[in-house]
Amino acid sequence: MELRHLRYFVAVAEEGSLLTAAERRLHTSQPSLSRQIRDLETEVGVKLLERQSRGVTLTAAGKVFLDHARLALLQVEAAAEGARRAERPEKQSFTIGFLAGQEIVWLPHALRIIREEAPEVEIILSSQSSPDLALALMRGKLDVAFLRPETLSVGVSFKFLAKEPLIAVLPADHRLTSRKKIQPQDLARETYVSAAKISPVLQSVIQDYASNVGITLKAEYEGDGLPSAMSLVVSTGGITLIPLYAQNMLTPNVVARALEGVPPTIDLTLGYNDSNSSPLLRRFLSRSDELVANVQNQSIIRYAEVP
Repeated sequence: MELRHLRYFVAVAEEGSLLTAAERRLHTSQPSLSRQIRDLETEVGVKLLERQSRGVTLTAAGKVFLDHARLALLQVEAAAEGARRAERPEKQSFTIGFLAGQEIVWLPHALRIIREEAPEVEIILSSQSSPDLALALMRGKLDVAFLRPETLSVGVSFKFLAKEPLIAVLPADHRLTSRKKIQPQDLARETYVSAAKISPVLQSVIQDYASNVGITLKAEYEGDGLPSAMSLVVSTGGITLIPLYAQNMLTPNVVARALEGVPPTIDLTLGYNDSNSSPLLRRFLSRSDELVANVQNQSIIRYAEVP
């Protein structure tokens, strides 16, 4: 079995069509791709795809194989990236990923620790969504990232940092701005704007909260991220729920309010690839308690108490 077989199979599975995968992704002919997939099925010993008139679907075995094929390709990519880094010792760098807004709260303290440990190292910063940060860690593109504990991140460990309460964001001229805290029932009566379209962890936290307080939050509008969601709040007059740190990103035409009762919280973690052998990474992780203490002592943001 060769890597190209795995790449071909993943492309076909994701496109749902041999023809589309051949033309758009792999730049080969459909007959050639079909032969490669048949060779793969012969080697695996089971049928991976159901051929239909309008495309292909995965068999039960194919679904299992797809997960492993994706992981194998990610591991190969991470291995290649690690080898390239080892070949360039004169260009030592440390790459940090973070969620937009975290650069105000956590990054200054993290950068100070890294510069104390290795002042000669070039620090590279990358802001992405939490799922994309997890994928970059799996691929070996990042040394460490401030992100959510993404459940499907194979080969990535998460070191807990803090529990972030969620807050409500609403238009500055909304009638509920006269209140210091927003009742759950008020949320249920308003237009709900989701800020969790690209964050499964945040989506899960919000839905669990809604279930616990006995309300239904069905998104009438969905933002592609926090800035997009806040823009939709202004244009639709709705309300969204976001992590507390994101109040750093509020524009003058929206305001934040705490939620009445025990607010839902979302975990913030330090993620890293288990196979990353960087000594600087290990030293940085060993000072994570110091990092948390510095943020708690110096930030105006107050995180939830951990039992």
